[in-house]
Amino acid sequence: MDVTLHLAQDPEADELLGRSPLAALVGMLLDQQVPMEWAFKGPSTIVRRTGTDDLDAHDIAATDPEAFTALLSEKPAVHRYPGSMAKRIQQLCQYLVEHYDGDAEAVWRDVGSGPELLKRLQELPGFGKQKAQIFLALLGKQLGVRPEGWREAAGAYGEPKSFRSVADITGPESLAKVRAHKQEMKAAAKAAGR
Repeated sequence: MDVTLHLAQDPEADELLGRSPLAALVGMLLDQQVPMEWAFKGPSTIVRRTGTDDLDAHDIAATDPEAFTALLSEKPAVHRYPGSMAKRIQQLCQYLVEHYDGDAEAVWRDVGSGPELLKRLQELPGFGKQKAQIFLALLGKQLGVRPEGWREAAGAYGEPKSFRSVADITGPESLAKVRAHKQEMKAAAKAAGR
């Protein structure tokens, strides 16, 4: 991987996301209950605080949980819920170490089909169906990972120019379109009494 992403809206953080499969996965994992830019800036913050140039699944999995929680809790915190997210990141990294020898890109490298990739993503700790579909759409739309049937497996998120998720954000204009779509969805859900 070595592309330019615009998810954190921060050049340094976006550069890391574009070259580091693990950073992209961690950013996606953090993308809940906080603004998207904050979530996707998280991997860069972790890298800066650890004094490294990339995230390492083996190192994160082996880090003392209290120390890792403290790292994420430093001001400004990596997430609104740094303790629970530290645990989730460590669980993700432990899974990657156990199943992919710590190589995040192995989750999608040489995958045979879109449905198979979706299944692999859903097996990751912290990745439900929706998060897995969004990340699959991001892989296909921006990172060139396009196994047969990827769009269908990604569901509505795989549709071209759908502006439903981070998969469609390529800059400030598309970010505004995705935000508008999310606000419409929230308003519709509220009107339906959910």
